[in-house]
Amino acid sequence: MTKVLVSDPIDQVGIDILSQVSQVDQRMGLSANQLKEIIGGYEALMIRSGTQVTAEVIEAGENLKIIGRAGVGVDNVDVPAATKRGVIVVNSPGGNTIAAAEHALALLLSLARNIPQAHGSTISGGWDRKKFVGNELYKKTLGVVGLGKIGSHVAKVANAMGMEVIAFDPFVSAERALQMQVTLSSIDNLFKVSDFITLHLPRTAETENLVDLKLLSTMKANARLVNCARGGIIDESALAEALKSNVIAGAALDVYAHEPLNADSPLLNIKDGLILTPHLGASTKEAQENVAIDVAEQIRDVLLGLPARSAVNIPGLSAEIMDSLKPHLQLAETLGLLVSQVSGGQIQKLEVRLQGEFAKHPSQPLVVATLKGLLSSALGNRINYVNASLEAKARGISVDEVSDESCPDFPGGSLRLTTVADNGTHSLTGTVLADGDLRISSIDEFPVNVSPSRYMLFTRHRDMPGIIGKLGSLLGAHNVNIASMQVGRKIVRGEAVMVLSIDDPLPPDLLASILSVKGINQAHPVTL
Repeated sequence: MTKVLVSDPIDQVGIDILSQVSQVDQRMGLSANQLKEIIGGYEALMIRSGTQVTAEVIEAGENLKIIGRAGVGVDNVDVPAATKRGVIVVNSPGGNTIAAAEHALALLLSLARNIPQAHGSTISGGWDRKKFVGNELYKKTLGVVGLGKIGSHVAKVANAMGMEVIAFDPFVSAERALQMQVTLSSIDNLFKVSDFITLHLPRTAETENLVDLKLLSTMKANARLVNCARGGIIDESALAEALKSNVIAGAALDVYAHEPLNADSPLLNIKDGLILTPHLGASTKEAQENVAIDVAEQIRDVLLGLPARSAVNIPGLSAEIMDSLKPHLQLAETLGLLVSQVSGGQIQKLEVRLQGEFAKHPSQPLVVATLKGLLSSALGNRINYVNASLEAKARGISVDEVSDESCPDFPGGSLRLTTVADNGTHSLTGTVLADGDLRISSIDEFPVNVSPSRYMLFTRHRDMPGIIGKLGSLLGAHNVNIASMQVGRKIVRGEAVMVLSIDDPLPPDLLASILSVKGINQAHPVTL
């Protein structure tokens, strides 16, 4: 049985899901060295924000297949190191969307109405209503920096509250912004004109300390800033100075450059206009359950040999694409595995040709699936969607991608793979039928109509009487049962291919006998 290590607190519903397929060990508070010492015995690691999964930990995880982060960010995982090792990294991009958005809105309202300060005063016996006069949000301008799932929900609610919403997001089109009732803006203009600003960005090299003293100085004197996204986006020293000097009216933070917040943080010296919460954005009962279920299900699926929905290090492969392209990805992987075994030699080049309707699909996931299949026959379970491209590059396999919408060979389009190896060139074409079934439609330019099966035999032969009979007799003599057989040819008594689906793997000593039959030039046993 596989083993999963859970090293941060996870809702019990996630543990129950993992326990269906694995032994689950819960060990909290592990040091980096302790984690490194034991990780080699586990196929999966489930974490939250507490555990730091370094390159050294990943290198020590010799059996590790997947790291699951029960939350949105993966800042505490060395994703490049995981990718290099072929370890899938998944998260739950939508599990705490509502919780994080609502916390940002709660902080927004708290800033506007001085709620924490009024509460503290009241329980201390005060009743100073004039001191805590606030501001309405109605008809105020809200600047949303980042229109992902969380930022979009904040914008939606703010619109419903009667706010004017502007946003900065270089990846959102004007049409999409119009649908959300949001006006796109440059980030400089957004900080200049907004009454309230809420940040919803990841922490990257480009966004680290994005909000510095220069940008803060462009804000209105009565403006307020909220960050429920990632710590480190705001220069905290600059923010403390801006609040102390009354450059801006207030700020509310739920995330920090270093967590827990350091005792010497300049933010702790600010007495007015600042609200601090201890990273509560995802801390709702519903969110904890949602992210635990989402990530646990993905870990379970990967351990069962199924794809993950939200892998952050599989190029172009989102949950939506996985759902919409599932049979197409299966075809790509199957054809890759087939053509590698039919080629037989050292493959130097692969052409992936997307034809007809196939050319309208996202190409990168299909190319990655093809490479996974191509390399699986040689490298087995080491190859997955994460490291397939890296492994192909390391082996000197060049990949050409061609899209041709003008090739309506099948209603749903087709995928054609061509390999150049040290022993020649081979090609396979396949399609997905309307019912989702896969079909091989040509082999080395010879037309066929074959369903992939577990064990197959491909031959290249001269179309002449007796070939099929002799091959059938050989298989029968070795107790290999033929499930189906099809011949593809272009002209009578010319070159032809034959595809047999067989019930059992071909005995190794039988291949030489098949190749000794007069007229059979090539024979390739295939296992899917």
